[in-house]
Amino acid sequence: MDEYGPRFWDAHAASFDDEADHGLSDPAVRRAWRQLLLPVLPAAPATIVDFGCGTGSLSVLLAEAGHDVHAVDNAPRMLDLARQKATNTGVAVTFLHADAAHPPFAPSSFDVVLARHVLWALTEPDVVLARWISLLRPHGRLVFVEGHWSTGAGLTADHCRSLVSRHRQQVDVQLLDDPELWGAKIIDERYLLVSQR
Repeated sequence: MDEYGPRFWDAHAASFDDEADHGLSDPAVRRAWRQLLLPVLPAAPATIVDFGCGTGSLSVLLAEAGHDVHAVDNAPRMLDLARQKATNTGVAVTFLHADAAHPPFAPSSFDVVLARHVLWALTEPDVVLARWISLLRPHGRLVFVEGHWSTGAGLTADHCRSLVSRHRQQVDVQLLDDPELWGAKIIDERYLLVSQR
């Protein structure tokens, strides 16, 4: 994650939430993300780790729904904004400054490993996937939101499915082309990947 390390993300922290799907400040966008994610999660309270949590929008959203959320990011300014967002919303989220590629957790710690737009930026995604999967309890779930953007960056849905299928038996992918999720019409490939076993 050298090119997209802490300095890169901290440099974008102040304006990160300007994107509708980052800040979730538009009620329609926030509702769309709630309707997308809550049905693919276990019943609350599940223990969720949100890797690359950024400014904490999804962490806060899931904590509001009653989940026990542990939010991890290696960009200090992003985490400062995430902590403030949780405080302003009045929810409890456990924030940790750490590298998502080397998670400092014991095996079988979580019901869900969540990552939005993180896997594509890892230099060894297959290795990191194995680490993340080791953190799951039996019947734990992987929940990824990823994309392959018009710039050429990112992971195609087929590539992401292939990566996860090396480690898991069941992988479901849903294309995310609803403009309400993004605050505008999109022209690139964005998707939700869920693996329950």
